[in-house]
Amino acid sequence: MAKTPTSLFIQRSSMLNIINGIGRILNALGMDPFKLDADSIIKKTRKKAGFSDELPGQVNVGLRKMINSIDKESSPNPFGRLAVKSLMERTLYGRFKVEQVLSLNPEIEQAEIKQPIFIIGMPRTGTSILHAMMHQDPAHRSPLAWECLLPYPVPKPETFTNNNQLRTITKEFDQLFKLVPDFLKKHYMAADSPQECLAINNLDFNSFQITAQLYAPTYMDWFANESDSLETMKFHKRFLQYLQSGGVKAERWLLKSPVHLMRLDEIFEVYPDARIVMTHREPTKVVASTASLLSSVRSLYSDHEDPARTGREQMETWHHNFDRFLKSRQHLQKEDQIIDLHFEDFASDHIGTVRKIYDKFGWKLSENTIARFQTFLAENPRDKNGLHMYRLKDFGLTEELVNSKFSEYIEFTNGF
Repeated sequence: MAKTPTSLFIQRSSMLNIINGIGRILNALGMDPFKLDADSIIKKTRKKAGFSDELPGQVNVGLRKMINSIDKESSPNPFGRLAVKSLMERTLYGRFKVEQVLSLNPEIEQAEIKQPIFIIGMPRTGTSILHAMMHQDPAHRSPLAWECLLPYPVPKPETFTNNNQLRTITKEFDQLFKLVPDFLKKHYMAADSPQECLAINNLDFNSFQITAQLYAPTYMDWFANESDSLETMKFHKRFLQYLQSGGVKAERWLLKSPVHLMRLDEIFEVYPDARIVMTHREPTKVVASTASLLSSVRSLYSDHEDPARTGREQMETWHHNFDRFLKSRQHLQKEDQIIDLHFEDFASDHIGTVRKIYDKFGWKLSENTIARFQTFLAENPRDKNGLHMYRLKDFGLTEELVNSKFSEYIEFTNGF
């Protein structure tokens, strides 16, 4: 068996190794301080939040399926268990507090969400930089990382850039980067950066987020094929209404998640006037880059990451997600609300490509906004945190295999 290149995995600090070592010693002594137990997580979080109602929607099912899959399939190390358990408790607490506010203020759910923008290209197709760039337009409002991780209390204009939630997440991110010095080379994160919708969906425990941390195939099968995507998108809207209820608003919401490929029907049912930006790239690049990112991040949370397994998983996942998207797109007939962009065009001309989006949807693009775009691009070059290097062969894949699997996608992108 070929040895996995160490460059694929995140390099751990000595402190992180100490945490894992202590956890293994405690396990050997019959103690499991980071045990994942749905009932205890629910009980603890209910008490902390003062929440006495029934668990909302499918949260109960999603939480239990997630924990069951992790216990049986993911092989997390002690740090991985600690991180996942903490995230589950925080996420459930956040959902409880959001539900309390919405229950006490029913008028919040009557607020209009007009023409939200969804950037939904497959991962590694320029969606993150496009999202961050368009976020510079004052007409756009994106959910920020700290708002999704610590949504309570409701964000307000006077404290939006200086509050305890933001300071807490900034401190936690700084601690993570010290534990894992090269994390930013693999995946950029900042407390005040625009956040993907997967963090919103995680509040419904129906999200792709866990698969970025651990291999959890049973949960992901439920997520992709059995969970109630419409219910999750309805909560998505309620959460946006919640976030803007404190007064931090803009002309339109700017949202992003590759996983929305599989939820096009649900997006348009909840947001009939949504605008969709679909980015495209060679599937060999998509699969290799996504597998590289996930395999690298998973190596932080588990000592048993298998790059070849992750490569096959990501090839199948995005092949199926695109097929679902294409079927939905064909029957929805919403072409006037969808624009397709090539990664290569965007990479060679950021401003010109974004102009096409504004022209397509009839939005005003001022010289001041263009200047903001240019400043952002100058301050955030592609190699700012180091280049992300990857090869298909490191994941047991070939160009022929991937291109064959994505033949319908290649035919689709050749059409424009």
